[in-house]
Amino acid sequence: MSGKSALRRELLAARRLLSEEDVRDASAVLAGRALDLPELAAAGTVAAYVSMGREPGTRALLDALRERGVRVLLPVLLPDNDLDWAAYDGAERLVPAGRGLLEPDGPRLGVRAVLEARVVLLPGLAVDGRGMRLGRGGGSYDRVLARLERAATDAGADVDAGPALAVLLYDHEVVDRVPEEPHDRPVHVVVTPGGTRRFTGK
Repeated sequence: MSGKSALRRELLAARRLLSEEDVRDASAVLAGRALDLPELAAAGTVAAYVSMGREPGTRALLDALRERGVRVLLPVLLPDNDLDWAAYDGAERLVPAGRGLLEPDGPRLGVRAVLEARVVLLPGLAVDGRGMRLGRGGGSYDRVLARLERAATDAGADVDAGPALAVLLYDHEVVDRVPEEPHDRPVHVVVTPGGTRRFTGK
């Protein structure tokens, strides 16, 4: 078993021990902390995701961003594991999708719609002191990050000129070291119930 796989199993097991109350309480705190991020305050478009199960909750944050007038894009999983995007128009417009996910029922905007976002909220299981993120291993967000990096390069800009990359986690999921591969890219900020930590000048 790879280092990433072992760490994923450990972290997912810890999440399964959380109560619904734990998850609900953390969700409210995370929404408040995330809304205080200056990047979100300045963003007209944010790419996010709908939290499921014991994931750190995003739903209160999605609604708060929408109420602010922010255009929120949510992923739509494609058969090849790439991500299309659709606008979030409220919880009542989310429909069940594959793998137990929820996705918007509105028009699909294409895989490049994420390039319009000034902040991208990435799902994750852990992040380390360098900002390296551990995802679930499906590779969908690796494609998104590669797309963002190519867009910055094609525009002749530094990669850091792209959107701010943020991840919402529980406090214990900020770890000493995440095993990395050559294609892995660090996030700029992690938000936990205990606080916010930045990894670059973003």
